[in-house]
Amino acid sequence: MSDKPIEIEFDNKEVHEKLLNLAKRTENLRPLMKNIAGIFAYSTEENFKEEGRPDKWVDLAESTKKQRTKKRKWPGQILQVEGKLAASINTYYDNDSAVIGSNLEYAAIHQLGGQAGKNKSVEIPARPYLLLTNDDYDEILTECENYLSENY
Repeated sequence: MSDKPIEIEFDNKEVHEKLLNLAKRTENLRPLMKNIAGIFAYSTEENFKEEGRPDKWVDLAESTKKQRTKKRKWPGQILQVEGKLAASINTYYDNDSAVIGSNLEYAAIHQLGGQAGKNKSVEIPARPYLLLTNDDYDEILTECENYLSENY
């Protein structure tokens, strides 16, 4: 077996033009990434609104409900005592990527779960608010297909 790559050349003007057109269309992916970031943002808003999708988040501990009741913050929504976490969600996109996240110190513990509080004595269950559903993935694929097929 040879270490040299196999090269196949073709002489088909139509295929060549379509490949060039495709290459040109993928030089500027910024509009596509902007749309994907928008899907991320909408999905995250829905996650907060529905308190988890497709599976509901773990309910609050009774002790947390009592604390919130004393502060007149219960009943209310999970992860939204004051709305700071939901309000901190930001998207970023450029030509090569779309990103969503929060810069709040406590954002990761709510997303991933883990130990918190004094001496890490409190177990915080994961409540993934940055989560895409199968429908979200389908929407992203549709956006990609539409972007590549526009003006084609």
